[in-house]
Amino acid sequence: LASWVRQYPIISIEDGMAEDDWSGWETLTRLVGEDCQLVGDDLFVTNTEIFQRGIDMGITNSILIKLNQIGTLSETLDAIAMAENAGFSAVISHRSGETEDTTIADLAVASTATQIKTGSLCRSDRVAKYNQLLRIEDALGAEARYAGAGAFSNIRNWG
Repeated sequence: LASWVRQYPIISIEDGMAEDDWSGWETLTRLVGEDCQLVGDDLFVTNTEIFQRGIDMGITNSILIKLNQIGTLSETLDAIAMAENAGFSAVISHRSGETEDTTIADLAVASTATQIKTGSLCRSDRVAKYNQLLRIEDALGAEARYAGAGAFSNIRNWG
């Protein structure tokens, strides 16, 4: 992976190592953590105790947040706040078997998460989330902000 990041314009890798390979994650973070967003999904499972271990060990620089994975909205918001306080990005993500509910779009904007991951425009459940983001942008008017590459402030050598 490290050679690919150096050779190609890869900005983000999700689950770059196995969920139980903490030493592999340490190595990957050391090699490319300043050049690429390293998103822990299966590694952290939106669990703040596990995520704190990753923060303490200095592994990854991003967490995937799945609203219904940890249990409560409060725990989800805690995980997002932990990411922000640690200088990590938070990527709000859909789950397989999604519906047209747009809560994750609202959560992504309200929490000022770095990104939302909701898939391509090939299914109505995904389009619903993008349409909600457009409605939010319209409602915010001139206050709406698109961060672009600046959203990746957790990656020193990007943006």
